Amino acid sequence: MIELRPFATLGAADHGWLKAKHHFSFGSHYDPENMGHGSLRVWNDDEIAPNTGFPAHPHANMEIITYVREGAITHQDSLGNKGRTEAGDVQVMSAGSGIRHSEYNLEPTRTRIFQIWIEPDTQGGAPTWGAKPFPKSDRSGNFVTIASGFEGDTDALPIRAEARVLATTLKAGQSAEYAPGKARHLYLVPAAGAVEVNGVRVNARDGAAIRDEAKLRITALEDSELVLVDAA
Repeated sequence: MIELRPFATLGAADHGWLKAKHHFSFGSHYDPENMGHGSLRVWNDDEIAPNTGFPAHPHANMEIITYVREGAITHQDSLGNKGRTEAGDVQVMSAGSGIRHSEYNLEPTRTRIFQIWIEPDTQGGAPTWGAKPFPKSDRSGNFVTIASGFEGDTDALPIRAEARVLATTLKAGQSAEYAPGKARHLYLVPAAGAVEVNGVRVNARDGAAIRDEAKLRITALEDSELVLVDAA
């Protein structure tokens, strides 16, 4: 089953400095019929104006993955971590028992991110933060796991959930396959381009909520960049 969620139908918020689209219920966009997809709770498509951002605010008991699509985001938190994550790279914050952080676009141009929240398997624990480059050339034609709670995914940033976040880039006409385990919740969003997923067209920034598909065959209709979450 593949449920298409076109970009134009997503919940939206325009704060001037921040233009956001919400794939699931979030903030002032409350939708009790769309509270997540399995343990995937939030997928926000954010555009942040230059020299603006999110001032310090708290989180707890959530795995927060930030995938930078354009520009860069600068993070600072109450543990003393500070880092700049640029386009193509990923940062992960395990909020654990509680952490405060800020995220700013300190660049002269806009920054565009996907922010993905996944519910952890257990509550509490010491909060952590980390970032890592994942060059697009290294994931051309193949899904690369960029964040994971599975022990075997040693190259990925760790999260405290039985879930994976994967990414790939495909040239027009190129295909990639992914075989999920049984009873998994998959959610795929093209950051750019357009693809067919088992025959269903998914355009840039659309969401595809996927269940009960033994294998995904994803074919690029144009040059495409994709992010996929495989959650419990």
